Formats: sequence, structure tokens, C-alpha cells
Amino acid sequence: MNETILVVDDEVSICQSLKAILEDEGYQVLVAGSGEEAIKIVAEEMPQLVLLDIWLPGIDGLETLKAIHAAHPNVLIIMMSGHGTIETAVKATKLGAFDFIEKPLSLDKVIILVGNALNVVRLEEENVLLKQKVSHQFELTGTSPIIAELKEMIGIVAPTNAWILIMGENGTGKELVARSIHHLSRRSHKPIVEVNCAAIPEELIESELFGHEKGAFTGATEKKRGKFDLAHEGTIFLDEVADMSLKAQAKILRILQEKKFERVGGNKVIDMDVRVLAATNKDLEKEMEAGRFRQDLYYRLHVIPLRVPPLRDRKEDIPFLMGRFLHDFAAKEGQQPKTLTDGALEQLMAHNWPGNVRELKNIIERLIIMTPSNEIKADDIPELNMKTEQSALTPESSTVSDSLRDARLDFERQFIIKKLEEYDGNISKTAEAIGLERSNLHKKLKSLKVGTKDQG
Repeated sequence: MNETILVVDDEVSICQSLKAILEDEGYQVLVAGSGEEAIKIVAEEMPQLVLLDIWLPGIDGLETLKAIHAAHPNVLIIMMSGHGTIETAVKATKLGAFDFIEKPLSLDKVIILVGNALNVVRLEEENVLLKQKVSHQFELTGTSPIIAELKEMIGIVAPTNAWILIMGENGTGKELVARSIHHLSRRSHKPIVEVNCAAIPEELIESELFGHEKGAFTGATEKKRGKFDLAHEGTIFLDEVADMSLKAQAKILRILQEKKFERVGGNKVIDMDVRVLAATNKDLEKEMEAGRFRQDLYYRLHVIPLRVPPLRDRKEDIPFLMGRFLHDFAAKEGQQPKTLTDGALEQLMAHNWPGNVRELKNIIERLIIMTPSNEIKADDIPELNMKTEQSALTPESSTVSDSLRDARLDFERQFIIKKLEEYDGNISKTAEAIGLERSNLHKKLKSLKVGTKDQG
């Protein structure tokens, strides 16, 4: 039991009595003698529950209630008063109080009320976890031997606490594998927290991973829990781990070794209990040889390796995947599932799927939306890029430029040309697909000297 309770009363004897009885019940108890102090403690320590006296020096209990509830609506508050009236209790409830208890306090009643309040907190947390589980499909779809073997491995390693490195191309379903492992683990009642290692700016890496105290740096207006703190007793998923800078890798390695950390701007040591899952689409051994990935971090993460196969190596699973995507989309939209003709299925089976399962899902969703009838025919399927992922649009596939700027422009030009081809030169649709304003895309095309049909 790690719940924290804040007792707010200007009578020291009441604070001491409540602290003693609640600590005997296994709770962590903080005390405050004024509303101002209570507001500060709630912001810094984030207790689950506050026992708040109405009559306080300075700002009274109702004003304190309003301030806490406005800033931290998830913190439950029980009001206490020696001059309780129905009118005051109703007002407190309207302001956000969970309940109201009269003085002199019955300690047995306090314990029951506190237990009921914290049960509500736990139910809300469980509800969040249930929503998280429902929002993700944990089961890998397919019956191919390579997927059957992967499922078997997941079943073996998931119940353990072993750290796992998940490898595979983009779009193969590495995140799904990570969530499946967590779902089948002994930590499934706790959260899985994802860290997109490629997306965290260098200057914010410590704050994102470890959290920060209020005032730790410019813009830190309140205390923040970091990813490792949020994942306590659960699982942390380090996605695209090879895309971290060496500096970020060193910080990750330190916390994985020490299993403790301090928030930025703080000096309190916080113990960490997390299971680590990491994923990458790169060859980490080659990254180590090139000096881009730390060897010591590699051996930390590479306890049990799992490889997720590309879709081209498990084509017999494509009908199952398409059936699932057709069903899931129909259920989401409240429609009858569409079907594919044999010709359409044959055409999709012939594709090499460089974007893997993600590409297949996107194509199926596009076909469902763009096909008016309930039957998807071969003629409805757009032209598909038959290149494999290794030969698809990458800087390596074009002439290597001498400067980073030229290489970036070359890549950008190829990307836009490819997207224009996908949308038959339609400027409006292409702009929407890549997240640009139509006018900005026109300017970009002009600067890159890309000709168009100028449709849309």
C-alpha cells in the first residue's frame, strides 16, 4: 500500500492523532497547518487523498478546496468540521469534495471513509488500465510457422521479468509484440509506458525520463513525473532505441544500472522497479561498429532477443490480417464488413509489402473508405509500390550528395514525387496526406523544381 494522505488542520493534536492511526493502517501521511501550506504540499507530493478542515487560519478550507480541486481534480478531498451544517456540506460537495465528516472525529469512521475514498481512486486507475488494454489488440494475427514460433516465444518470456530486445523492420508490429508481452506478464495490472526515443529532444531527455521539480528550469511551472516514475512496477518500452544520441544512451544506461534516479532539480532518490522492453529497426551490431550505439547498453538490453518477421516472409497470414482489419474498421464505424473478391485478394497477395503490416492496414482502410460497394474488386486497388523496404525511398537509394543540405533536399524531392504519384498528381490530396497547406506545397514544389499536373 503506497497511498499518500495529507491531513490539513491547525490543531496539532488532531494532525498527530490522524497521522498515527492512518500510518498504523499502512498509509503514508503528510500534515499541514494551513491552506497555503496544503496547496504547496499537494503540488509537490501529489497525495491521493486530503483530509481538510474547514476552519483554518489564512484562507479557509472551502477556498483551499477550490484551489486544490481546480489544479488537481484527481485528488480526492474529505472535509472535516466541528461546526458542520447540511448547508456547508452541500457547498463543499458542489466545490468538489468527495465527502464530509463532523468533529469530534470517530477514528473508526475516518478509517472506513478513507478506505472508501481510496477504493474510488483505485477503481479509477484500474479503469484507465482497462481502457488502455481495450484500445490495443494484443493478439498477433496469423498462423504461419514463423508467427507461431514468435507467439510461442512470447508465451515463454512474458511471465518472466527478463528484459527483451525486439527487432524488426518498420511496420512489422514491434509495439504490438511489446504490449502483448506486457499483457501476458505479472505486471499487466500496472501501466506500460512508451518512450519514443527518436522523438525526445536532447535538451529534454532528463526531464522526460526522470521528471522534474517545480522551478527546476525555465518553464517548469509545476512538478512532473518522468517516464520511469510513471512505469514503476510496470513496463517501460523504449521504442526506436537506436535513434537516441550517445548522451541519451549514457543516461538510460545509468538508470538501468542503478535502478534509481533523481528528478531534475530535486535531491530525493527515487527507487525504480520496471521491466524494460526495447525495440529497433536497425542492426545494433553495425551501429556499435560505427560508434553510434554503446556496447554496454546493447548487452544490458540484449538479454532475450525477439525478431518480428517482415510481411513478405509470412504472406500466408495476409488473408487473416485483411479479415481482421475489415472487421475492426466495420465495428469502429458501425457498418457491415466489406469483402474482397478473389481477384483483389490475389493482387494484394502478389505485393511485396515494403511497409509491412502497417502498409497493409493503411491500404485496407483506404479501400474501405474509397470503395462505394460492399465488395472490393481488383480494379479498386491502387497501384502499389513493389520495392522492398531496403530498396524503397531512402537516402541510400539515390545518388549520395556531398552536403547534408543537398541530401535532405534530394530525399524531400523523392518523397514528394512519390506522394504525388500516389495521388495522381492531385495537389490538394497530396498536401493533406503529408500534412502541408496546399499553398505551402506549391511553394515547396517550385523550390524543388518538381513539375505537376496541377490537379486539385
